[in-house]
Amino acid sequence: MSREELENLVRINRLKAEPGSRGEFAGMLKSARTRLADAQNKSLDPDSQFDLAYGAAHRLSLAALRRQGYRSENRITVFQTLVHTLGSDNGDVQIFLKAHNQRNLAEYEGPHGP
Repeated sequence: MSREELENLVRINRLKAEPGSRGEFAGMLKSARTRLADAQNKSLDPDSQFDLAYGAAHRLSLAALRRQGYRSENRITVFQTLVHTLGSDNGDVQIFLKAHNQRNLAEYEGPHGP
């Protein structure tokens, strides 16, 4: 966990230093677990399953950031900080960024595909 890199993001206003709480962390994990379980419901439309899985990934990523004592209003930044909060590699982060882009396309332009 690289506190120095996270502090650099605070200095350039990409993150805010803000202590988290155990309750907040627990709530984020519970919400993420629920969304992941719901995303596996085969009776749901694939777009809904994706939205639920993406929401779970974001909540887990944000929980890791909050546990370190930081907050960001920018979803991309939340995913990018995974290399510092969980020690993820850049390849993992790229998967989340691709999902973020797919989510934005669906959210703002409507679902694509058959």
